[in-house]
Amino acid sequence: METTIGRYKHIIGPKLRARSTAGQKAEVAIAIRALNQMIQIAKPISVPAV
Repeated sequence: METTIGRYKHIIGPKLRARSTAGQKAEVAIAIRALNQMIQIAKPISVPAV
């Protein structure tokens, strides 16, 4: 999880840039979507051992 947060802060930044509440909501929605994609890409594919 630490790696994911580090990636997030490196790419998106530690604070919001938008001034309005609507802009901040949009910024957070975009950031969450990007973070979810980064997590999905980095997630290993598990297969059961037989």
